[in-house]
Amino acid sequence: MNDMQIYFDLVRLHADYSAVVDAAQWDRWPDFFLDECEYKVQPRENYERGFPLATVNLISRGMLKDRAYGIKETLFHDPHYQRHVVGAPRILSCEGDVLTSEANYAVFRTKLNGQTTVFNVGRYLDRVRITPDGMKFESRLCIYDSEMIPNSMIYPI
Repeated sequence: MNDMQIYFDLVRLHADYSAVVDAAQWDRWPDFFLDECEYKVQPRENYERGFPLATVNLISRGMLKDRAYGIKETLFHDPHYQRHVVGAPRILSCEGDVLTSEANYAVFRTKLNGQTTVFNVGRYLDRVRITPDGMKFESRLCIYDSEMIPNSMIYPI
């Protein structure tokens, strides 16, 4: 696979991920990850200091499926829409079938009877594996800039 194809596939991974999450297709969200994976949403301060405390820390695709089920079936929350705006990813390294990349993101939230607000801003730090089924996240760290998040974090970033 050539460098341009790898980059194109990475951009497509980001676009498809955002589209699925923004469309609230929770059953499809875990499909972007390997069975053994990590999904973590963590404040920048904790990440930079090497502190393990995270707002969300899921360590397998099974845990992602549980989270998706919880969002649909068991969590009581104020429904809202999310919209992701993701910058162009930068490939930091590529070794064999694993690449490390970084991309800035902004997530906007619109409550059903309210205005749109900025919900979360930060960067993705990803380990992506190239598989026969396409690119899959081995690790997705969502490192957000603010130490505070408004209200609760229900939907994936």
